[in-house]
Amino acid sequence: MFATLLGPLPRPPVPDGASPEEILDACLDLQAEHGLEPLTDGGWSIHPAAPAASWRATADRTDHLVKAVLVGPWTAGREAAEVRRDVEELADAGCRWVEVHEPDAVSVGVSPEARARFADAHRVLTRELGDALHLTLAITGGNADAAGIETILAGAYASLAVDLIDGPDNWRLAVAVPEQRGVICGALSAHADSDDGPELLVWAARYAAGSQGRGMARVGLATSGSLAGLPWDDAATKVRRLGEAARIAGAPPDQRDAALDPRAVDIRSAALGRVEPRPTRQRGGPGGPATR
Repeated sequence: MFATLLGPLPRPPVPDGASPEEILDACLDLQAEHGLEPLTDGGWSIHPAAPAASWRATADRTDHLVKAVLVGPWTAGREAAEVRRDVEELADAGCRWVEVHEPDAVSVGVSPEARARFADAHRVLTRELGDALHLTLAITGGNADAAGIETILAGAYASLAVDLIDGPDNWRLAVAVPEQRGVICGALSAHADSDDGPELLVWAARYAAGSQGRGMARVGLATSGSLAGLPWDDAATKVRRLGEAARIAGAPPDQRDAALDPRAVDIRSAALGRVEPRPTRQRGGPGGPATR
C-alpha cells in the first residue's frame, strides 16, 4: 500500500528569493514527512525542458524513490516516438518509475478511429522497455471509461492511475485492470473544502484490491489531480491526510477499523456508535478452527 501525488503542488512558503533547489526541497520534504512514495518534484523541476536532467536533479536530493512525470502523446500532440525517447533517456539516467499523464484521454470516447489512434500511440511508447522500468498511465480531469480498458491499457503499462473524483465512472476502468497490473486510486479530492476523512480512501483502496483478485500490494492511493490551485497549507493538509489514509488502509484489520468512523465499518457498529468485534464462527464442527 502506497500513496503518491497525481499532479503538482503550489509554491511552498519560502522567501521570494529562494532558489529552485529550496523550492524543490520543500516539496520533497512535505511528501516524505507524510509517508508518500514515489515522490515527485511537485511541478517545480529544476530543468523542466529536459526530463532526464530534471529527474536526476530531483532524485539526487532525496533517498526516497522519485518518479518522473511526462505528458503523453495524445494530450501533448506529440509523436509517440518522441515521448518514448524521453522515457528511454529517463531509463538510461536510472529512473525506475515513469508516469505518463493523459488527461485528454477523456476525449477518446467510443469512436473506433480515436480508440485505434490512442492504442497505437501507447503501444509505440511502451513496447519492449523492459521490466526494470515501472510505467504508469495516469488519467485525470474526467471520465475516460467510454474508451474501454482494452484501449486505455493497450500499452505495456504496469499500473493505471485514475481520477475518481472528477471522473467517478473511471471505476469501470479501475476494476477491469488485469490482476497483474496495479491500480492507483485518485480518491483524495484536489478541490478545496472537500471531505478528506480516511473512510472513503480506505474503501477505495480495498475495493480496488478486491477487484480481479489484485491484493493490496498492487494498489496505491493518490490525489485526484493537481493541488497547485490551493494555498500551501491546504495542500499540505491534503498530503498529510493522504499519507494517513494509506497507512490505515495497509494496517491490520483491528487497527484499521479502530481508526475509522464506526459507521463506515458495519451496520452493527453504526447502531452502537462504536466498533464491536465481529462474532467468531466455527468451521469444521465443534472444536474446529475459529474464523472471523
